[in-house]
Amino acid sequence: MSQPEAPKIEFPCENYPVKVLGHGKEDYDQVVLDIVSVHAPGFDAESIQVRDSKNGRFRAVTVYITATGIDQLRNLHRDLMAHEYIHMVI
Repeated sequence: MSQPEAPKIEFPCENYPVKVLGHGKEDYDQVVLDIVSVHAPGFDAESIQVRDSKNGRFRAVTVYITATGIDQLRNLHRDLMAHEYIHMVI
């Protein structure tokens, strides 16, 4: 059985969601926003969505960016995953 093909993204892709999961530390949101702003300057910081886990230990931050290409997304993922607070990027 063959693997289904991944959906193709047409660039630029507005409102591309990037979900970042990590420790719900006090400065976690700012860390995520600082890293995202390096790779997607001008993203709408007002549109972010934040959800804490039931016990408040973890936090999910979803940021909507204009994705300009696969290199941008790879570099953003790499830099987010390099930070000690961040466990997963979807």
